[in-house]
Amino acid sequence: MDAMTADARTIAEPTPEVAAAAAEVLAELAGPSAVLRPDQLAAIDALVTHHQRVLLVQATGWGKSAVYWIATRLLRSAGAGPTLVVSPLLALMRNQVAAARTAGIRAATINSANLDEWHEIEAQVAADEVDVLLISPERLNNPRFRREVLPSLAASVGLLVIDEAHCISDWGHDFRPDYRRIADVLAGLSPEVPVLAATATANARVEADVASQIGTETRTFRGSLDRPSLHLSVVGLGTSAEQLAWVGAWAAARPGPGLVYCLTVSEAERVAAYLVERGVRAASYTGSTPAPERERIEAALDDGSLACVVATSALGMGYDNPRLSYVVHLGSPSSPIAYYQQVGRAGRGSVDAEVVLLPTAAEEDIWAYFDATAMPPEATVQEVLGALERTGPCSLVALEGRVNVRRGRLEALLKVLDVDGAVDREGSSWFRTDVAWTYDTARYEQLAAARAAEQEAMRRYQRTEGCRLRFLREELDDPGAADCGRCDRCTGVDVASAVDADEVARVTGFFRGAVVVLEPRKQWPSGLEGRRGNIKPDVRAEEGRALAFGTDPGWSEVLGPLFAGPDAPPSDDLLRGVAAALKAWPWGRRPTWVTWVPSRRRPLLVAGLAARLAEVGKMELVDAVHRVRADAPPQARMDNSATQAANVLDAFTFGRPDRSPLPSGPGLVIDDAARSGWTLAVVAEGLRSAGSGLVLPFVLWKRP
Repeated sequence: MDAMTADARTIAEPTPEVAAAAAEVLAELAGPSAVLRPDQLAAIDALVTHHQRVLLVQATGWGKSAVYWIATRLLRSAGAGPTLVVSPLLALMRNQVAAARTAGIRAATINSANLDEWHEIEAQVAADEVDVLLISPERLNNPRFRREVLPSLAASVGLLVIDEAHCISDWGHDFRPDYRRIADVLAGLSPEVPVLAATATANARVEADVASQIGTETRTFRGSLDRPSLHLSVVGLGTSAEQLAWVGAWAAARPGPGLVYCLTVSEAERVAAYLVERGVRAASYTGSTPAPERERIEAALDDGSLACVVATSALGMGYDNPRLSYVVHLGSPSSPIAYYQQVGRAGRGSVDAEVVLLPTAAEEDIWAYFDATAMPPEATVQEVLGALERTGPCSLVALEGRVNVRRGRLEALLKVLDVDGAVDREGSSWFRTDVAWTYDTARYEQLAAARAAEQEAMRRYQRTEGCRLRFLREELDDPGAADCGRCDRCTGVDVASAVDADEVARVTGFFRGAVVVLEPRKQWPSGLEGRRGNIKPDVRAEEGRALAFGTDPGWSEVLGPLFAGPDAPPSDDLLRGVAAALKAWPWGRRPTWVTWVPSRRRPLLVAGLAARLAEVGKMELVDAVHRVRADAPPQARMDNSATQAANVLDAFTFGRPDRSPLPSGPGLVIDDAARSGWTLAVVAEGLRSAGSGLVLPFVLWKRP
């Protein structure tokens, strides 16, 4: 028996008056034929009549937002204050504001996309001219908002709504430190103020955690997580070229609208570019997409101008298009819960939707890299706290120069420490407080184990012989999980996985012909010893090129085994590819000489490539870069820009062994791979300072 049914025994049925008033608002929201589900009405009654704390765990598309819009109207009619909705994504906010207006609800939002409107909206809230205020969780962590706006808002609010409430729980797949500030809002609420938390992606542990955080007598309404309109499948293909060829053929054969999910920003952008070349009306949508462009893309997908959007998880929670006919994942999310949430974008109306997962070879490396919710090791945390104690208040950028932690992870760590009281912020400066703080080793080990278990569950999902939807529902602890009768396992019908050889060749040719630019570094990192400010143009590298990027299904599938295996000279096939890339490079002045960055792991490959290029291109081969710090750690161990730059400063000397002048014309500098760009920046500065001409960097592999 679920929690909703158990609670219904002890709480009276909604009165006819409440039911009639709720139905009237629903008609304005969704039309005269719309009918509330019994548990929607029960949840509304719990909020409006009994002023309770309520948790909704219901499938995507169930209508959770209708509960709080209707509750808002009824509470406002009874004289209650405005509703405060904490919502994680801009797409969700835009949809919610539009929905509110249809029901005569005055809604406003404060988020990163409307900075110029914040003060005006805050004044409207203070004047009680706003029925619903939607804010991002980041606003709760803003010192000015917490100090000047939140106390009065918490004192006047009539309903608090926590959307995508699994973000509260660090056991959830999308835990966000900013959400922990909701505890401050809850502490400022009168016990008579109702609270609604809603999510579609909570297993039993997350559900219990969220329920306990919002109140000791939280009433939970948990429904079935079945999605009768979804048809789930997995397609296994050997190479990334075959996978993208399959996606291209799939999208080209369907009018859409549909979504293709990728695990990284760069991959989403490149896949979208290929689909456009393939003739598909497609666009990319990522965390790097500006807010106005996101709105344009959403509208274009809604009205049919776009057939396909290639997205990261930035287009996830909150985007609602009832006509979405497919969701394809090129690479698995790191947990079944996250996967269920993303596939839930499709099949929300009457349209049946096809859901296909294509596992990739790179996905597990990406899981490890983007595990942003993982707490760093204790030594790293103490390094950060120690740096703040030594230096006093400093900005995030300045702090980054003092610790070996990448920017995103450092920012997330500071937010956790901020909520715990160990650090605080004044403006843009962070500082250590007097609050004692202890690293909770047992808790963080439990979290790491939970993340590892989720990743293992995704591996099991890929190879399960049973119903795929049942597998996902069981991972979310849905007590009613049963075989769906629709997925590839239930029907015994696999999605066609054959890929035309010409299509694979087309993919390979497209990416082998793509221009991979190396943008030169133009400014030294803040806090770097011995360098500061801009890199002077006369010692700066020129724009460079790479043969391949990341896991592109072009040369990277040749380079992957080459880099993983023993060092060897470049093959003729590789040399032809490099020559073609150089030929397509529109440099103003042709290079007249070649040098290379000495490689500790692949000296035969790098020096051999420089020598072959000099021979084929009739350029002078110059031994001009000499490694003098053999003990420097590999660049891969350096996690941010400042430590990456510091690691290669003074690592080389420059000039010919016989001390004769370096060539004054443009020169190619060959390296095996580039990730941060700092090795090439330091080498370019050294060569130019030693008297060389322009420096044109070329690498085999640009690492993401």
